[in-house]
Amino acid sequence: MSEQSLYQRIGGYDAIAAAVDDALARLLSDAAVKAYFDHMSLDETRKLRQHFIDFLVEAAGGPAYYIGRDMRTTHVGMGITDAQWDAFVADISSTLDHLQVPERECSEVLTLMGTLKQEIVESSAA
Repeated sequence: MSEQSLYQRIGGYDAIAAAVDDALARLLSDAAVKAYFDHMSLDETRKLRQHFIDFLVEAAGGPAYYIGRDMRTTHVGMGITDAQWDAFVADISSTLDHLQVPERECSEVLTLMGTLKQEIVESSAA
């Protein structure tokens, strides 16, 4: 029998959706990154939420297909800095801690996020 996917080990779709909801609440109130979300309508925020869920479900080995744009295209021109990236990762980490995600799975999720950094961060300025 093969090992369960990250998707299965973290609790599937509902667990990922709950994590995204918690993470988005943190991001929307984090002074370091909230300006990127201030212009968004409720509909745009809902679309972002669904893209975030679909991306994570697919990346974790679950039964979703992410249909959004690639990370570089989505974030080009936003001028996201290393410091803002670090704030994003801290918010994701806080969500994982809050939801009591086991250490192994936390590490895998954060490693997955780390693979996206070069696609998202454009500037090392603070």
